Amino acid sequence: MAGHMYNGRETELLIPASSLEVLKIAVIFGADAVYIGGEAFGLRAKAKNFSIEDMKEGVKFAHERNVKVYVTANILAHNYDLEGARAYFEELKEVGPDALIISDPGMFTIAKEVLPDIDIHISTQANIISYHTANFRYHNGAKRVILGREMSKEQIKTLMENKPKD
Repeated sequence: MAGHMYNGRETELLIPASSLEVLKIAVIFGADAVYIGGEAFGLRAKAKNFSIEDMKEGVKFAHERNVKVYVTANILAHNYDLEGARAYFEELKEVGPDALIISDPGMFTIAKEVLPDIDIHISTQANIISYHTANFRYHNGAKRVILGREMSKEQIKTLMENKPKD
């Protein structure tokens, strides 16, 4: 995010961590932040994901070294997912991540209700490719949007020229 510095750089080195061991290695070798998935509500179903206890240990380890931890909850939710998501976000209160990475507006709404003080980043899975959509997410409380992967440099430039003024 422009204007923010990470270990003297404007670019944040964000590393995916598929296990507690990978998280610790990423932290030790210089990640500014890591993102992890829980056992539910993430799109990396085949990855080895984190239990709540592993999340707690990983967040503690990272925070002791000034590294941030973001937790993915980026499924596109069905009605039957929503009560479980609420319970999961309640559990995350004890974990203390720095942000959640979310795609679905329903999941976003529940996260804001349950965890109002935790930043929400919009996942690349939400496929944000226009500044109107990015601005909509920002005005509804997102702290960061991860743009669609197919965007060109020129398209990103146009989006940045039309972002909200802080």
